[in-house]
Amino acid sequence: MTQIADLTATQTLARIAAGTLSFADMREALAQRIAEREPVVRAFVDIHPAPSAGPGPLAGTFFGVKDVLDTADQPSQYGNPIWDGWQPRADAACVALAKTAGGAVMGKTVTTEFATRHPGPTTNPHNPAHTPGGSSSGSAAGVAAGFFHFGIGTQTGGSILRPAAYCGVVGFKPSFGALHRGGMKVMSESLDTIGVMARSVADCALAMSTMTGGDYGQPDTAAPRPPRLALVDANTPQTRAVLESVAEACRAKGAEVVVLTLPSVFAAAMAAHPWVMNMESAQALAFELATAPEKLSPGLLERMLEARAAPTQRLIDGRAAFHAAQDAFAGAIEGFDAVLTPAAPDEAPLGLENTGDPVFNSLWTLLHTPAVSVPIGHGAQGLPLGAQIVTPLGQDAACLMWGEWVRQAVMG
Repeated sequence: MTQIADLTATQTLARIAAGTLSFADMREALAQRIAEREPVVRAFVDIHPAPSAGPGPLAGTFFGVKDVLDTADQPSQYGNPIWDGWQPRADAACVALAKTAGGAVMGKTVTTEFATRHPGPTTNPHNPAHTPGGSSSGSAAGVAAGFFHFGIGTQTGGSILRPAAYCGVVGFKPSFGALHRGGMKVMSESLDTIGVMARSVADCALAMSTMTGGDYGQPDTAAPRPPRLALVDANTPQTRAVLESVAEACRAKGAEVVVLTLPSVFAAAMAAHPWVMNMESAQALAFELATAPEKLSPGLLERMLEARAAPTQRLIDGRAAFHAAQDAFAGAIEGFDAVLTPAAPDEAPLGLENTGDPVFNSLWTLLHTPAVSVPIGHGAQGLPLGAQIVTPLGQDAACLMWGEWVRQAVMG
């Protein structure tokens, strides 16, 4: 029998509507789960559960908020000691939208340093010896551990999709700008995107629809037909084998899956990604670099100084490479419903020193397209694996629909 803390948001709301579950019952169940598992998972930097729910379609559900997003009633410290104890006066736009929809905040979740380099203490809920991924470490781990229904995260490279895959939950990076970045500690103007994590694709659609007023569909209802999927190459034999098994499961359910090699314009954009990310981040950290560089981690400081020393033309050229790839994407996958590709190279790596490789996520971030990571089972070490589904800019509802279709095709 599913424990209360493991209910999806849609299941929770159905029980509340039926009168078989109350906000107080849910709050108590989550608090008990946190007391049991948080000493090992360490998903939070601040636990401050809302005492009551406001009115709205999400009333009865709880959010974990990544600590690069401001909160009016909890500290916002961005994963760096420069900001220890900082208390904003206002909620970030996405937090305010969640509250307006009736969602309750459970607490602030661990982020890597400024959502970029140095990992925090969070462990993978499936095996604490392994990373949960990053930079939205606490949001992904908290959803997986049953601490809250929704995790709000951000992505510059792979910071929603990769930790979702590692932790065995659903991660959704919507089209760029779908959730307003007001009140976010922005690092990269060209890349930073706010998204959500949950225990089902339907929950992600629910969160996005209620927070934005947009139509994100009902992905738990049947798709009109099997999709035509473009299989984008995986770069290691092990990852390729997993992806091919997903493709075969999709073919068995009627999908057409065709291997697709993207044109060179996309490789050029990928090559520019680290320079654009780091050069824009060095601009974003102008205050920190000027006033307290000694409080930046050595790795972050080194990257920021290298980025500041680079010629400005490199940033201009990198943004131009992004725009060229963005313009080319819809044409490159014309005739396909979506792209199918890994969400991460493999299971979560051993250790907490790094959060894994965003190699399968960065392209979709710079293209500004929606992308969803869905669980597809477990690997050789017993840790979760994820597949990623991508659609063109603005096709968010289709992305979620095909993501759920793939998940069901693989998981049954």
